[in-house]
Amino acid sequence: MYNLSLTLHVIAAAIWAGGHIILAIGFLPKALKDKDPGVIQFFESRYERIGLPALLVLVITGFFQAFRMLPDFFDWFSFSYSIPTNIAIKLFLLLVTLALAIHAKITIIPKLSKDNLKPLAYHIIAITLTAVLMLIVGVSFRFGGFF
Repeated sequence: MYNLSLTLHVIAAAIWAGGHIILAIGFLPKALKDKDPGVIQFFESRYERIGLPALLVLVITGFFQAFRMLPDFFDWFSFSYSIPTNIAIKLFLLLVTLALAIHAKITIIPKLSKDNLKPLAYHIIAITLTAVLMLIVGVSFRFGGFF
């Protein structure tokens, strides 16, 4: 069960982080240059169908793996060695991801126009960096953690 969970987690991480890297590097510059929110909306309308399920798989498999490593939920926040520290960091980054997504969905995307692309650009960059940081911390589990 662990191998399946880890495999699904890695595939979902590739979809989540890779999609945001493609958005940030491949679509965002054109949208900003042309002042065309349609470029972002085009990408998002296609990516959401696979990106949001990937995030859900990440959350489910991430919790499964965390419980497998440290069965006591309260140990996740002990910061006594690298594994609980990295679990806590991943949870913090997940909360940042959710906060950014909710904020963008409620305040930016409904009013998206050529005049307010910059706030969305900041969100895209922040969520992409968060996804990459989650990847880095996730890979570090293989080596006993970074912190």
